[in-house]
Amino acid sequence: MSEQDPHRNSDPARGHCVSDGNDPQSGARHARHGTDPAAEQPGSDAPTQEFRVVVPPHSADQPARHAAPQEPPTQAIPVQQPLAQAWSAAPEPEQLSTQTQPPAEVPTPDAPPPRRKRPRFAAFGLIAAAVLAVFALAYATDWFTSAGKVPRGVDVAGVALGGKSIADADAVLRDRVGSRIEQPLQAKAGSVQAELLPKDAGLGVDWNATLDHVGSQPINPITRITSFFTSRDVDLVPAVDRTALTAAVEKLRSQVDRAPVEGNVVFEGAKAVGVKPVDGQKLDVDGAKSALIDEWASNAQIDLPVTVTDVSVDQAAVDKAVAEVAGPAVANDLVFTGKNGKNATLAKDQVGAVLKFAPDGKGGLAPQFDRAAATGILAPQLADTEIEPKDATISVAGGSPAVLPAVVGDLVQWQKTLDPLPALLAAPAPRTVAAVYEPVPPKLTTEGANALGIKEVIGEFTTGGFESASGVNIRLVAQDVNGAIVKPGDTFSLNGYTGPRGEAQGYVPSGIIDHGRPSKAVGGGISQFATTLYNASYFAGLEDVEHTEHSYYIKRYPEAREATVFEGAIDLQFRNNTKTGILIQSSGTSSDVTVRIWGTKTVDVESITGDRTKETEPESQTLPKGDDCIPSTGAPGFTASNTRVITDHATGQQISTHTRTVKYDPVPIIKCE
Repeated sequence: MSEQDPHRNSDPARGHCVSDGNDPQSGARHARHGTDPAAEQPGSDAPTQEFRVVVPPHSADQPARHAAPQEPPTQAIPVQQPLAQAWSAAPEPEQLSTQTQPPAEVPTPDAPPPRRKRPRFAAFGLIAAAVLAVFALAYATDWFTSAGKVPRGVDVAGVALGGKSIADADAVLRDRVGSRIEQPLQAKAGSVQAELLPKDAGLGVDWNATLDHVGSQPINPITRITSFFTSRDVDLVPAVDRTALTAAVEKLRSQVDRAPVEGNVVFEGAKAVGVKPVDGQKLDVDGAKSALIDEWASNAQIDLPVTVTDVSVDQAAVDKAVAEVAGPAVANDLVFTGKNGKNATLAKDQVGAVLKFAPDGKGGLAPQFDRAAATGILAPQLADTEIEPKDATISVAGGSPAVLPAVVGDLVQWQKTLDPLPALLAAPAPRTVAAVYEPVPPKLTTEGANALGIKEVIGEFTTGGFESASGVNIRLVAQDVNGAIVKPGDTFSLNGYTGPRGEAQGYVPSGIIDHGRPSKAVGGGISQFATTLYNASYFAGLEDVEHTEHSYYIKRYPEAREATVFEGAIDLQFRNNTKTGILIQSSGTSSDVTVRIWGTKTVDVESITGDRTKETEPESQTLPKGDDCIPSTGAPGFTASNTRVITDHATGQQISTHTRTVKYDPVPIIKCE
């Protein structure tokens, strides 16, 4: 362009013009630049471009250099020079008027976009990406180098295996732990310390299963990182011989189990000795087995579970009992004075038999005094100062009853005599106290015997035909029973009156019936006396309470009117159902035994024996020869009955009739071969 508007600011050097907005005839003016000389040179292929420049209005609070219209004009400028030159010809910011809106950027096809300020977090993202890449590389490297190895930080039974190959871990584990099978193991159970060999107790290791148990390489990256700083314990997988383990634990139990020992005081002669209290304990067998299986390879000492039973008396209570009670009790003898200048002495070395201690329920010991034991020591020493009471008796030696007077006793009352015993044992010497004597009346006084009304024989019976050994026993029991008195309404028991009838009482072996066949036993033959006594009471009209016939019939006894006895099992009993007392007179010779019942006769008795019925033949038995085999020819069995008729002695009027039926088994034929 050859002409220049004097009202425009132009910068020829930058190839760029800006409208000043002073043309009153138009809201927009257009300026055209002349062609760039360089662009017109031959060979130049720079394109001609046209662009618009928007000139913003000046702000209201800042004066403009030139007056401007309200809306900026838009000019189309044809450009002949290259775009870069055109861009460089743009006015500097200070050449533009101040505006409230930013100027619009001029788009150019080939120019780079304007540079924008990047956010701050973009830089952080780049750093994180770099760190993640480094971590991924490290993770992959660590995974590759540790593949097939035991995970880091793994310990088995205190042996570090982390990072080792499976083969190396197996070798190290067998070397370090395998040797422990042969090493003694200390087991503590309560207060007992014991030793055992794991091998002998059936304890071992399943090596393959243990290595399988350590696990594989962890995938979790956090786990892999923390494994550099931490360790993980893995239990051994045990191999157990249950039979051997049970035997070992049972052996331990025999050493561990004990009953509680209460604190106490005992006496060694005349010395009081305290017994130390010890809690009881009992091994928990199942718990002990589990503890040994789980811990044998990891611990040199294993605590085995026990159940403890506490004692109730402590050591302080024991010491107190010794100092305050037991010690003073054995310091001196204790003397009891009796009649006729006789004394009974409880020596200090005998105190232990009388003085005992027991827990008082409050943690202490309470003294206990055994009066029966004291009486056993003291009574014999004063026995000859006493008079035993004696019942009145009735003698029939002269052919008629005569009352022999009773004797009132004079006996030491030991319960009363021993009342001051606790105080005496705590008192200083001398320790002396008088024995307490009291009169003791007889069970049957003279007056009582006279009032019984025993005048005459009211029943009598005699049997014979026994062997020599049986005769010994028969005479002995007849002697024991002779003189027995049964008061009105009382019941007489043969077993109860005689008590035991054994060798200690002078009885000898003789014939009996054992399970239906002849045999021998101490006291045999007593049944003959029982039969004789039963018949005497039968004819005296006394009430039959209990009696049992023999299992098979013995011909020297009346049929259905006989009795057998066996100590502790079969008894003979009858009741005195008269208004007066009765006396049993019994005696025996080498061939027979007689029993008489004395009293006051009020009834008469008739015996009626029926015929035999239902006979059965005996069976034959063959037994080995010896003392237990007694030959027998046998006898048939049968059924018999007896009827007792009782009438009033004064009037003859019948009072009662009673029939008893008995079935006798056949006597077997016994052959001894």
